[in-house]
Amino acid sequence: MKKYIYVGFIGTGNMGGALATAVKKSGFGVKLYDPDTEKATALAEKIGARVAKSNLELITTCSFVFLGVKPHMLEGLAEEIRPTLDKMGLGAPLLISMAAGTSIARLEELFGDLFIIRIMPNTPVSVGKGMTLWCPNHRVIYPQIEAFTDMMSHSGCLDRIDERLIDAASAVSGCGPAFVYMFIEALADGGVLCGLPRDKAMTLAARTLEGASAYLMESGQHPGKLKDNVCSPGGTTIEGVRTLEAGGFRSAATEAVIAAYEKTLKLAKKD
Repeated sequence: MKKYIYVGFIGTGNMGGALATAVKKSGFGVKLYDPDTEKATALAEKIGARVAKSNLELITTCSFVFLGVKPHMLEGLAEEIRPTLDKMGLGAPLLISMAAGTSIARLEELFGDLFIIRIMPNTPVSVGKGMTLWCPNHRVIYPQIEAFTDMMSHSGCLDRIDERLIDAASAVSGCGPAFVYMFIEALADGGVLCGLPRDKAMTLAARTLEGASAYLMESGQHPGKLKDNVCSPGGTTIEGVRTLEAGGFRSAATEAVIAAYEKTLKLAKKD
């Protein structure tokens, strides 16, 4: 049945493309539109989707539409499609926005008092290991939520969250992958300095983070306790931990999240 429900994507960049891939794997029909027709066509051929000729075609033929455009482009998009959305009324598609720092209230102001879900995914959705924060507006009903969670089932984990917390949460899960990649690279650099080949060091670092994360989640133990379990008295690991602490490792990680959060608030004010 769900294969007859079309999900549209306005914008086929990295995140839009990753989510479109996940939705297609979930068994829904997918339609794409991007001003860069070559990009949209290439993605459509890759995942077995269709390419719409315009944004208007997409919103009039899809039940759900992901808005995969940058925050500063939303106003121009709204000017283009708002008249059609107004005519459709409650027959308009449910809009799913992934624009950072753009509140549901602002989305309703731009596109109308429609069915709207605000999401903040992260890049691991491209391999089905993502973390997507989401919150619906007052109009969204249970069958729509059920369809939304179904279509996102191949993207990774979903976390419904109060909108007042979504910017803080996205500073952790949305920006966090970049911080994690930096740590993996730094671990690998250390291995190379100690004589490991680059590819071996990178694999060891990435697999170590993957395993440590899985163990943390499955064990339910506090990360501090798990860290202590690895640190033998007078051993090598506690010496490394001492060095990280001397370099302000934990403080720097905390400040990175705070900086990302404050930047999101500034973006919201500009909007």
